[in-house]
Amino acid sequence: MTEPAAAPGPDPVESFVSVEDARTRLEAAGYLVDPAIETVVYLADRLRKPILVEGPAGVGKTELAKAVADARGAELVRLQCYEGLDEAKALYEWNYKKQLLRITHARGGDAEGGEAWDEVEDDLFGEDYLLERPLLRALRNPRDTVLLVDEVDKVDFEFEALLLEILSDFQVTIPELGTVTGDHHPFVILTSNNTRELSEALKRRCLYLYLDYPTVEREKQIVLSRVPEAPEQLADQLVRIVRSLRQLELKKPPSISETLDWARTLLELGFASVDEEVAKGTMNVLLKYQQDVEKATGHLKLPPRPEMN
Repeated sequence: MTEPAAAPGPDPVESFVSVEDARTRLEAAGYLVDPAIETVVYLADRLRKPILVEGPAGVGKTELAKAVADARGAELVRLQCYEGLDEAKALYEWNYKKQLLRITHARGGDAEGGEAWDEVEDDLFGEDYLLERPLLRALRNPRDTVLLVDEVDKVDFEFEALLLEILSDFQVTIPELGTVTGDHHPFVILTSNNTRELSEALKRRCLYLYLDYPTVEREKQIVLSRVPEAPEQLADQLVRIVRSLRQLELKKPPSISETLDWARTLLELGFASVDEEVAKGTMNVLLKYQQDVEKATGHLKLPPRPEMN
């Protein structure tokens, strides 16, 4: 009797074979690139080096990691950084409840047939009791993985030291298990909003990419790509307004995602163009602080919409 064939595993992920290949696959994933982006992504893949992506909030740093994962057919593992993040949340921790049950069960045995403590202790720190967090999961994942360490500038210098071992050798030391080395090198992207200066040691291990707010033409392309139902005239008009608002001293300048939200809002409300009244009525979609809204509405001087016949 013929045994059924084994289920096929995941398709092997092909590395980017050229800068042009990186551009084509990223754009197919919905991410519009420029020469700096496509070159750094290609080199990071070929050189097996992490990418440190810096820039203002909302310029597409996190979306780049998602697009790379999509382009490679890889699993995206995300570590969202915050102040006070430690190893237990980023790397691994032990399943204390399961360990306690194991100890309770061992102590409940017969006096003659009870387990020796040394045997129980060795068991407690085995694979069955290990809880993987994002960093360890990315290292040990049998699938191709894109590891996103998002907003790394929010962690302290002590946590940076933990990252150095992973970024240098793609391995980590767990005292109870020894050194863990992954079968696959994850494609690593770190993002930073420049809230603090990162260490030289961390920067030295990475390729560097700075993403700024896009030009008017590039942002227009992004709007037409992500909101294809938007008329070109409307897209051109709203990105120029957004560009002018970013020149103001706002508490939070509008991001690309907020530009897209504004475009979808205008379409939902049935506007084919933007005048001063429309802009003021929908400015809360674009800006998130009242002082910014007041400053922006005082800045906008737009022509009225043409009368409809």
